[in-house]
Amino acid sequence: MSNLNKLDFSALEVSGRNYLKWVQDVKLHLTANGIRATIEAPIADKPVDEAQKATIEYLAEEDPRTLWLALANRFDHQKDIYLPEAKHDWQHLCFQNFKFVNEYNSKVCRIHSLLKFCKVELTESDFLENTYSTFHATNIVLQQQYRAHKFTKFSDLISVLLLIEN
Repeated sequence: MSNLNKLDFSALEVSGRNYLKWVQDVKLHLTANGIRATIEAPIADKPVDEAQKATIEYLAEEDPRTLWLALANRFDHQKDIYLPEAKHDWQHLCFQNFKFVNEYNSKVCRIHSLLKFCKVELTESDFLENTYSTFHATNIVLQQQYRAHKFTKFSDLISVLLLIEN
């Protein structure tokens, strides 16, 4: 890709260890520059402009989509590695194991990102239920009060928990 030294993200390591983060960073970068379509499957009524393709170059590979697919073919196996770990982390995630709400929320977001990368979607209900069901046993009344609020968004519950924590 052109001007690698000027990019706002780290280069892809040869081992592919940072592939997940790199993919997200590249997609954000390409979206911000209005050229994300260069790596996505072409849509019949929206062909990719050759001028856009020309803004991305890498050695002998002229087509950004071909390069993107080659990298995915080389490193996408990481989904198979991350999925069992992410599922395990989700199943064993307990609100009571965290000293601060922000720590719990960060862990939830990290696990969610990994699961999403592996094409596993969690619903708002999944987030809420995990949080409610892992309150400490001494806080059962508190858990029931939060359930009674009938939160529909995990972020709303986290906001309330953060306010109470402070």
